[in-house]
Parts: sequence; structure tokens; C-alpha cells
Amino acid sequence: MVSIAWLGKKSPFCGNVSYGNLITDHLKKRGHNVSFIHFDNHLPTNKSESSFLANDPEVSLPYLIKSQVYTIPSPRAEKELKDSLEKLKPDIVHASLTLSPLDFRLPEICQQMNVPLVATFHPAFDSKIRNLTASAQQLTYQLYAPSLAKFDRVIVFSQDQKEVLAKLGVSSEKQMIIPNGVDQNIWKPSDKINKSHVLLREKIGRKRIFLYMGRIANEKNIEALLKAWRQTKSKNCMLLIVGDGPMKPSLEHNFSDLEKEHLIWWGEESNLEKRVAIMQIAEVFFLPSLVEGLSLSLLEAMSTGTACVATDAGADGEVLDNGAGIVISTDDVTTQLKTMIPILQDHPDFTKILGIKARERVIERYTIEKNIDHLEKVYLQIKEN
Repeated sequence: MVSIAWLGKKSPFCGNVSYGNLITDHLKKRGHNVSFIHFDNHLPTNKSESSFLANDPEVSLPYLIKSQVYTIPSPRAEKELKDSLEKLKPDIVHASLTLSPLDFRLPEICQQMNVPLVATFHPAFDSKIRNLTASAQQLTYQLYAPSLAKFDRVIVFSQDQKEVLAKLGVSSEKQMIIPNGVDQNIWKPSDKINKSHVLLREKIGRKRIFLYMGRIANEKNIEALLKAWRQTKSKNCMLLIVGDGPMKPSLEHNFSDLEKEHLIWWGEESNLEKRVAIMQIAEVFFLPSLVEGLSLSLLEAMSTGTACVATDAGADGEVLDNGAGIVISTDDVTTQLKTMIPILQDHPDFTKILGIKARERVIERYTIEKNIDHLEKVYLQIKEN
């Protein structure tokens, strides 16, 4: 058993939140002692001690600003983190990096306490740097690399990402490739219509569902999907957009001409049961990102047996290669989708085959059990050294 202090996010809902909850839950199931340290706003910043929540061993740190992408901690956060670690006395600190100034202080803090430090570093990227968004994202890697070089281990999701960091000075020996994983027993096809499906259908109707689920931000390139959908809309198919983010108001306005029978803006959905049900009734899942890591939403869709179309940004193209889905380039996404969408609309048998292959790929490579197996090996290696 390993005692782990996990530093991550609990809110607002995003991929980092899903990742942290999933990993820590399964580590606990395997008997490890896990404390979850995260930023929360219920703690007054003038309080003299760190806050252990009622469902200890969660620990709350104060913050000034928190979004789906980054967190600005309060001036007291570093001291309260140190106090918390002194009380917890973990074998390992594992930081699922939250794009926060405190990330850069972690190596020194842990070195002073003589506690090994592991990072999960999953910012989106495109190794080919084919657009302005990818160029801007590259700066994140350049900014973090000197600090990551001081961590004991850095967990990345693909060989391409590892090579990018190695070129920036993060030792290849320190980096461990551990792809994201999903719980295939939760994210699974449904043979029966359940209550959640009935309630969903009452809200969105009986049409075939084509889906995007994730953050609505510039780098997700949802505008390209909407432009293609506007030109290829079908009477019996609906595009469902699930999520929230800074681009949502402008996109809703710009595509207000698409009537409700063709497009529904669902909004953020943090309820796991509802998210699973939405995936289960969806026929096709789109991920048109300009930059990406290894998308948990993509893996969840694949595990549910939903046909997937994604760009080759980050590791997503690798996930869908050799027939597990449809991979398109980040160049001129709208044109490619205009070609693909009518084929998917007209050939439901094809989408069913793609969904079967997608789930097979997840079972083969991307289950949470495989992820935790690799993670435990990292922890034990560090603990034994």
C-alpha cells in the first residue's frame, strides 16, 4: 500500500476533474491511502490553518480565480499546502497539474519535505504545429519544461508528447507513458432502454443523435463542426452539444439559424449517469479539436460503442488508427466533415460497425485497470528507491 497526496481539481467540471476522480477512486479500491488536495472557495483566506474537509482526507486550498483551464491560488495557498502535507505525511505527492502558479513551486516544496513528486502533465498540443492555436499551446510546454525536469516522474500520454518534452530538457528516463483509461463497466453500450434514456428522449425527441461533449473553447474548434452541420443537416438527425465554455454564447448567436430540430445546446452536464446515457443514445461522436491531449471524452464515447470522428491532434489519431474510428486532419476541418457527415447520416450500419471497433480498441488498450497497473508500478519503483 502507498500513501498518496493527490493534488488536482474538483471543479469546475472538465477533463482534469474526471481524470482525478477516476484515478483516485480506483487507487482507493486497490487499498491505497489517497488524500485529495484541491482548490475550493469555502475557506476564508485569513484562516490560519489548512482546511481538512468533513469527508477527510480531502483538503481544501483557497484560490482567487478558478476556471476549466487554469487556477490562480490565494497568497496563503502555498503555506496551507505545506501544512497539509506535514499532517498527511504521504509517501508520494502526485500532482495532476492544474495550470497554476503553485505548480512551479511543487518541486522545491517536496524537496524540502523529502517527499517524491510525480506529475501528470496533459495539456493539449499538436506536435506538427499546424495552426496558431497549436503554436500558442507550445508555449505552455516551454514554460513548464524547466519545472518538470525537477519532478521525480512525469506521466505523459503519448510518445509524441514525450519527445516534445525531451527536446525541451525533461529527461526521457523521468517520463512514463501512461495513456488515459476509462471504466468500461460504466461506459458501456446499453442493450435495454432505461429510465435515463426515456427522460432524455422526452427532452430531445426521437431523432438520431450526433454528439459533441466537452469544453466549448476556441481550441476545440466546434465552429468548424457547426459550419459543416449547417450545410449537411438531415431531417432525421440532430446535433447535440453538451458542455460549456467561453465560446458558447457567441456560437449560439452565430448559429441561431439552426432550428431546434437540428441543433440542441444542452449545457454543462456533470451528472455521470446522464452523461453515460447521452453517450449511449448517440450514434456518432465528433471531436474537431485543433490541439488535444488524449481526450477522456473520446475514450468514453469509444467505450460506449459510439462511432467516433476526431482530428489527429495530440494522441487522438493514434487512439482511432487502423479502423477504430475516422481520423481527419486539423487542416480545413469543415470541408472534411462536410464530406463525412452525409456518409454517416446515410449509413447507420457503418456507424454501428465503427462503434463496435471503437469499444474493442478501448478494451484492448485504454481501460482504467491498465492505467492503474502502470501507475502502481511507478509508485512502487519510487517508494523502493
